[in-house]
Amino acid sequence: MANAIVSQSGGPTGVINASLVGVIEEACKHKEIDRLYGGLHAVAGIVKEDFIDLKKLSIETLERVAASPSSALGSSREKPNDEYCARILEVLKKRDIRYFYYIGGNDSANTCYIINNMAEREGFQFRAFHVPKTVDNDLLVTDHCPGYGTAGKFVACALMGDDLDNRALAGVKIDVIMGRHAGFLTGASVLGRQRDDDGPHLVYVPERPFAMEKFLADVEGVFKKLGRCVIAVSEGICRPDGKTYAEIIAEDAERDAHGNVQLSGTGALADYLAGKIKSSFGVKRVRADTFGYLQRSFAGLQSKTDVDEARRCGRQAVLYSMQEDNGSVAMKRLGNGADYAVELFRTNLSDVAEHTKSVPDEFINADGNGMTDAFIEYAMPLVGQLPKTEYLGNYPKA
Repeated sequence: MANAIVSQSGGPTGVINASLVGVIEEACKHKEIDRLYGGLHAVAGIVKEDFIDLKKLSIETLERVAASPSSALGSSREKPNDEYCARILEVLKKRDIRYFYYIGGNDSANTCYIINNMAEREGFQFRAFHVPKTVDNDLLVTDHCPGYGTAGKFVACALMGDDLDNRALAGVKIDVIMGRHAGFLTGASVLGRQRDDDGPHLVYVPERPFAMEKFLADVEGVFKKLGRCVIAVSEGICRPDGKTYAEIIAEDAERDAHGNVQLSGTGALADYLAGKIKSSFGVKRVRADTFGYLQRSFAGLQSKTDVDEARRCGRQAVLYSMQEDNGSVAMKRLGNGADYAVELFRTNLSDVAEHTKSVPDEFINADGNGMTDAFIEYAMPLVGQLPKTEYLGNYPKA
């Protein structure tokens, strides 16, 4: 019998707590695990031994946690190097923690990988398991990531409402959505379209170069046809030379601990694009919003599929740790539509650590300004049922 620890890292999501609860409820079933610690604020809390006893939580509390967005244990953006991980390992030894469950993205998988290798070299019997999480949906191996479906549902619903708003007061509307390198979340903006002229009418993701001249021509074409235009843009769109527009616009760009320019904390890109449209062809009503962090932890909008799969991934990490030394939980899709289902499998930490995937070519249209039916078929089961809306302006005139 030994102790275990679970912690959450990176950006919060709408279902990361469901994965946490999955770990807790499964760990409580196994006699191999004595105490189950919750590490507050990820690695930053672990090195300080800032722990809580998760086995003392009531079932009622756990169910509320599972339904809550954000990270119930807190999070951190720190990216541990070998020295940092050595400090973590010393804490784990001190507390006789031999099971480590880390819920997060590719950097979290890498942390598990480093610590696991260190423990192996030192002869410390230890099992590190990564539980996948990210709204960006950009982890390798797995078909999709817990957190994406719920964030995608928020984006889809927001664009549905924004499109109706744009119908009422016609003009051009730009929505800038999270996605530094992968456009899966921006792509979800199309999932709520119900009428032939529903927006977003144009969608731009980081996987395609964003040429300003073509963008302006696209907008003008839609506006001339419909008298309005709704646009979804990933925050990480790049010029053909590979530079992000956010980097070019922000002279004193703030960077995070990973060296990345802060893209979501500013409305500069949205304002820049709006200004270009206004000066290009004189549309009077041009508005722009940056969703920022709203899409990550919006309460009351969980995708049922997403929360169920997130909880399953947490449970499965514990089950794998009873038999294997390390790994990451991944999902394989078995069907779509009414036959949608997934099975879980274990993959190596090294297969997930640090690397990311992009939106496949078949999900982006030939013009690079929209998503295909193949993307909709892929993403719709993850987001789940969306509300139906009505608009009377398209009805026959009396």
